[in-house]
Parts: sequence; C-alpha cells; structure tokens
Amino acid sequence: MNVDVTALPGIGVRKDFQARSGRRIGVVDHRDGGIDLIVSKLDDPDACAAQIPLSTDEAAVLANLLGAPQLVAKLNEDHRDMPGITTRQIPIGADSPYEGRTLGETGMRTRTKASIVAVMRSGQLYPSPGPDFTFTADDVLVVVGTPDGLDAAGKILSHG
Repeated sequence: MNVDVTALPGIGVRKDFQARSGRRIGVVDHRDGGIDLIVSKLDDPDACAAQIPLSTDEAAVLANLLGAPQLVAKLNEDHRDMPGITTRQIPIGADSPYEGRTLGETGMRTRTKASIVAVMRSGQLYPSPGPDFTFTADDVLVVVGTPDGLDAAGKILSHG
C-alpha cells in the first residue's frame, strides 16, 4: 500500500493512503508538533470530511490500537499450524502491579509458560523485550502461549 507524503507549506506534512472504500485516511504532522487525524470525502479525495486534532497521548493510544492487532493477527497466522498455541494482547494498566517494573520481575515464562514477544508503546513496537525492559501504563504486551498460559499471564499482569 502506498503512503503519499505531501508538504503543506507553513503547516507541516500530510501523510495519507487510499483505503478500500476510496477515502483517503491519514495524519497531518504540524510544524508546531500537533497531529491531526484526517479522512477525505468519498467523492473528493482532496477535501476533508473529518479532521480530528489528537494530543500526543491520544495519537499513541490510537497507534497501539491499530498496531497491536495487526501484529497479533500475523503471529496467529504464523502459529496456525501449531495447535494449542495462540497470541493475545494484554494491556498494562496504571493499577497493574508491574507498572514501572521489569519483564524479568514478572517471572512470566517460568510461572505461565507464556512468552512476551513484543510491547507496543506510544505507537512504537519493541520486539523481543529483554528481562530489563520496564513496563509503563498503557503498554500493550503481545504474549504467545497456550490459552491457559495466556489467562494466567493476564491475571499476573493485572493482579500480581
């Protein structure tokens, strides 16, 4: 899929792509650091039907919402021929006992036989995090294991 990048003199840069629906969807990165989510009109790809200003935190959450499911779908496809193995997204909430603590402190693999294979944070993917990787609230962990192991991992990350 092609992403078009267009300089907007005095404003910033527009980055968008054409969706299957025919609409263009993208972002405007403003020179002042602002970010707008944009959607074109169906009948005019150069006219905006919606322009939604996003804070940095909102943009990060949206990136996590869009990025983690794609990664999970790809991993599930990769494990399709391995019965009993699946992939799940598990968020780290602000009230998680592991917020601000490291992956190693969870003892995840030893306790559940499930593996944390990636972390999505603020739109950034951190593949294969090591034991010293520190979790923060709103991280989305991509975990691979058996259904029972994934259930146990979710309980550990939310309750300790």
